[in-house]
Amino acid sequence: MTIILTDQPNPLYYLDNFRRVLDWITQRYSDLLVSEEQDFIERFSRLPQVSQALLVRMVMRKGTLFRSSKLRYDEIGCSDAAVQPLIAQGWVVPNPVISIEELFGLLKKAEVLDTFKFETHAKSARKADLLEHVRDTFSESRAFSAWSTRLDDKVYQVCITNWCERLRLMFFGNLHQNWSEFVLSDLGIYRYEQVELTDTARGFLSRQDVDDYLHLHNCRECFDQGEALDDILSKIPNTPSTNPWIESRRNKLLFKLAYQYERCGETDTALTIYRQCRYPGARLRQIRVLERCHEIDAAYTLAQLASQIPESEAEHQSLQRILPRLIKKRGLVKHLPVKRAAIEQFNLVLPYPAQPTSVEHLVCKHYSCERAPTLYVENTLINSLFGLLCWPAIFAPLPGAFFHPFHHGPADLHSPDFYSRRAVLFDACLAQLDSDAYRDAILQTFHTKHGIQSPFVFWHAMDEALLTLALSCLPAAHLRKWFERILLDIPSNRSGFPDLIQFWPQENRYRMLEVKGPRDRLQDNQIRWLEYCVAHAMPVAVCYVQWEEAA
Repeated sequence: MTIILTDQPNPLYYLDNFRRVLDWITQRYSDLLVSEEQDFIERFSRLPQVSQALLVRMVMRKGTLFRSSKLRYDEIGCSDAAVQPLIAQGWVVPNPVISIEELFGLLKKAEVLDTFKFETHAKSARKADLLEHVRDTFSESRAFSAWSTRLDDKVYQVCITNWCERLRLMFFGNLHQNWSEFVLSDLGIYRYEQVELTDTARGFLSRQDVDDYLHLHNCRECFDQGEALDDILSKIPNTPSTNPWIESRRNKLLFKLAYQYERCGETDTALTIYRQCRYPGARLRQIRVLERCHEIDAAYTLAQLASQIPESEAEHQSLQRILPRLIKKRGLVKHLPVKRAAIEQFNLVLPYPAQPTSVEHLVCKHYSCERAPTLYVENTLINSLFGLLCWPAIFAPLPGAFFHPFHHGPADLHSPDFYSRRAVLFDACLAQLDSDAYRDAILQTFHTKHGIQSPFVFWHAMDEALLTLALSCLPAAHLRKWFERILLDIPSNRSGFPDLIQFWPQENRYRMLEVKGPRDRLQDNQIRWLEYCVAHAMPVAVCYVQWEEAA
């Protein structure tokens, strides 16, 4: 865990935050705590305040080993005195047995040179190189004080990190948020929607869910650290979780493992994992691997099955390219190519920029004028308009969606049933597009919710002038179509919008431009958005830039 130090008047703000978490967990998760955890919470409350503060300071810092000389806090005073009750509880170990690697992590380079009496020429070496030089000689661990009598310091090791990580997980429902959320909120740097939370609102319903999350998180860390794939695979449960959220995490990790096996050339293992994986894209990867392994009939059969009920627009798009190729390889009658929407394209020749500048900004500057202002908005504008209009539906206090005060958005945002659970609420928001009510609704939300964290609204890119311009030029019918498509597949359809938007405010019209520099090509998600816009008679085009020197 990490925490951001602040100049708040209360020097024990971090302790107050930790106590708040313990109270929150006791109130909402007492049935998920084992006796040791309940005992920890109860005994922690009886500790002297300075001992509580020191423990929280150590827990919130990186690692488990701390030098006494580095535990200096004015509000705590003498850390060697404050740590004694923690040692008595068995939560901190004094003078722990540590390895040579851990010792090097604690010492400065000058201390390493002095402790191991390196020659003078070693002063220019990196600490990592010095470690390699002595690693084999000092392979056995020993107590910190036994490493050298020249080190005038003490070391303490925290032994309850796993408990505290579990408590943090239960509070936030994830491990990517940490204690800095409290500080950033108190300082007003981050503001969160105040969703009404009941006493029963919580992210985990069973102890097993917490255990499974932590286990999968550990497996993912092993994967990220490059551990052996077979070892990681053996740790992942074979049985699907009954919790859809946990099961989605298991499938995502399986997909990553399968893809890595595929990259390593272990296609049999990759195929085995892909077949049991339900993560989006696993079936498509299976088809591609089968084709690469020259199992054309199997690839064709699976592709045909997938084409009948594609799991997503992305899969359907890829199958339109794969199936004709498989048909040709099987020697079957060639099918007529699928007729695609005609997307307007044009070339634009510009001078090569004297200073490094993105091609999007160059085209934006080229077209922008007082009569037709052009802006580089990409995914920000339409997503923000959607987020502002549909704010009540997005932040509706549904069970399992919000369970602590620091949500950037609903916890189930990427769940397949996100829209269906809120269909009535979203339909009510979109119904405002049938009249002029949507304009007032968007502007009112912009003012009343400005700066509050949202998974859709890009506050840094929005101002009232842009909103007013957009609302005067973008037809309500087009807004509805964009918003409906976002709701069909939020993870995929929040991105891929054209780069630029050109407004003609006097004519109440607009045009979107996707910009591509020399040798750039359209990405699949961009093609899907462009074809969707063309299908609904929206003005879009692709601008291919060439440099004058190369024209």
